[in-house]
Amino acid sequence: MNGTLNKVMLIGHLGDEIKMHYFDGGNCIGRFQLATNEVYINKTTNEKITSTEWHNLVVRNKAAEICEKHLSKGDKIYVEGRIKSRQWQTEEGTTKHTSEIQVTEFTFLSTKKTAENNTQIQSPESVKKTNFDPENNGLPINDLPF
Repeated sequence: MNGTLNKVMLIGHLGDEIKMHYFDGGNCIGRFQLATNEVYINKTTNEKITSTEWHNLVVRNKAAEICEKHLSKGDKIYVEGRIKSRQWQTEEGTTKHTSEIQVTEFTFLSTKKTAENNTQIQSPESVKKTNFDPENNGLPINDLPF
C-alpha cells in the first residue's frame, strides 16, 4: 500500500459538557473529553478490572453547535475522525504537547437531553451518520448516498 491512513473510531461517554470557543468571522470549535473503557478479569485475583482511557475530541463549526445543543456529560456517542498532534508555548515558556481527535463524523447513541424532553431526536437504528468536512470549515457534506 503506497498511501497512509489516519482514522479513529470510538464509542464512549462524554466526560464533561462541551466547551465552545468562538472566533471572529463566525467560526467555532467545541472541545470535550470522551471516555472509553476496557474491562478484563485479573487471572491471578479473579478480580474484574476496568481501565478508562480519555480522548480529547474537537468538533468544528456546525458540528460543534449540534453537539453542544444535544449532548451533555455522560451521553454515549460514536465518533470517527483523525489524530492530530500539536504543541504550543505557555506564558512561562514551557512547551506543551497534546494529541486530539479531529471529529469528522458522529452518531448520538444516547442523550440525556433527548430523554428529558421525551422526544426521540436520533437513535442508532434511525439516524444516518452526520458527516462533516474539516477542509470545508466543518460544514456538513450534502447529498450522501446513504
